Amino acid sequence: MNYPIGIQDFAKLRSNDFVYVDKTDLVYELTKSDGVYFLSRPRRFGKSLLVSTIKYYFEGRRDLFKGLKIESLEKKWETSPVFEIDFNGSNYTEADALEQTLNGYLTKWEQQYGVKPATDQLGRRFADVLHQAHEQTGKTCVVLVDEYDKPMLDVMDTGQKTVIDGNEQLIEDHHRETLKAFYSVFKLADPDLRFVFLTGVTKFAQVSVFSGFNNAQDISMLPRYDAICGITTEELDTIFASSVKDLAEANVVTIDEAKSQLKQRYDGYHFSEGMTDIYNPFSLLNTFKFQKAKDYWFASGTPTYLMRLLSHSDENIQDIIDHSYEAQEFVDYRATVEAPVPMIYQSGYLTIKGYNREDEEYKLDFPNHEVASGFLALLASGYFRTPAQPSSWATKLKKALHHGKPDDFRDLLNDFLASIPYSVRESNGEKSHERQFQYSVYLIMRLIGSTRNTVYHEKASSKGRADCVIETPRYVYIFEYKLDRPATEAMTQIAERGYADPYTHDSRTVYAIACSFSSETGTISDWQVKQIKGETSRP
Repeated sequence: MNYPIGIQDFAKLRSNDFVYVDKTDLVYELTKSDGVYFLSRPRRFGKSLLVSTIKYYFEGRRDLFKGLKIESLEKKWETSPVFEIDFNGSNYTEADALEQTLNGYLTKWEQQYGVKPATDQLGRRFADVLHQAHEQTGKTCVVLVDEYDKPMLDVMDTGQKTVIDGNEQLIEDHHRETLKAFYSVFKLADPDLRFVFLTGVTKFAQVSVFSGFNNAQDISMLPRYDAICGITTEELDTIFASSVKDLAEANVVTIDEAKSQLKQRYDGYHFSEGMTDIYNPFSLLNTFKFQKAKDYWFASGTPTYLMRLLSHSDENIQDIIDHSYEAQEFVDYRATVEAPVPMIYQSGYLTIKGYNREDEEYKLDFPNHEVASGFLALLASGYFRTPAQPSSWATKLKKALHHGKPDDFRDLLNDFLASIPYSVRESNGEKSHERQFQYSVYLIMRLIGSTRNTVYHEKASSKGRADCVIETPRYVYIFEYKLDRPATEAMTQIAERGYADPYTHDSRTVYAIACSFSSETGTISDWQVKQIKGETSRP
């Protein structure tokens, strides 16, 4: 099977026998209604390929759609002048980079339609081009804008400045004003427009991009478009059945085991209350091509702008995940230092994991293991500032748990805690020791999660919630933490509140672990382990 990794041109994909997950029925549905539409999806999720597909559809390239769903739906194949703006491929850290990109497109179109610029205003020039194209062809125009927000993401929260007309200005603000002015003329061009489609990672409400259009519609959270980008479970089971089989054979596992590993590692994205499971297409295709599961998507780009936001925010990732949100809190508002959630969600590092229909509230969390492990490792590196890399250290902790060695786990954990500089704990002096301790343990335990180890925080039983439960294929570890208090209190709590009750009929060995930390030293001060059930003796 020929996998289209990095192929963003629909014609190239179709002409070179690459595998294609047919989304053309959704393209047909979307394009049947004239108007302005916006779609937010994480990077490398197929937005550019979708834009390219729409472009060739409006250009009437029926040959490229032979055998696809749209072939039986579309009868007329009417064409329109298409204007595509792609903000990928340029670095917008220079103040004039955005103007150069837009001017390049406009100059090409002005030459194509014989338009002599009457002004140097970019938006006015574009409106003149659209009007002339309408006049010459007798057909209204299609405008496609891919990754419209990249000029702002490149410089977001960097503090980089430029001088415009003698006045110093943030490049981020300059780009925002430039785009706002460019799109604001689209209301004037409305009679010349048939269909407008913008894609991006995040919806920058403060840019007022959408105020430049009449009745712009955000389809990002409409359930019927959940699967317009990405790969569904059904598509995995049908289109990629042979790929899963080859992957299983190459890694000496069963097909069911291969599917389970793919699901844990790459599935879990939800883009609406419809809760349709979506796999990350970039990681999935790379895994099939190289027959090895790795963190392909996370390794393809470091979310530095998110790290900048979180480093200034009073919210930590535990606070964010524990919170419930109304849709507008993570969809419609631009992220700020005080409210980083919209950017984290729309960038794909958090996704919808629950929806309360009665209260119309959403729960957010990491979509899968790939995102959780990579993002948490970055957060931990910035938070702990230890010589040891959190990811490599977490691997040792996972091995200790996998082999049923809780005391080795204690020693490794204590060594890591001891390596955290005293200055780090002191730098957070305005926060309570209790809160700092809770977040440190939270980061540590979530880092241990993997496709083989499942980590539950605040796992409920009939009488309460265990601080943490870690499940491996052969062992279950029930943790209760205390700060500056004896471990016996934690062990008593595990017993009295029945934290082990859900595992009464489990075949695995179950350990209760009472762990007390010292706020003075930042390390483990007391530790007790009790084997609750299982034939395996304590190592």
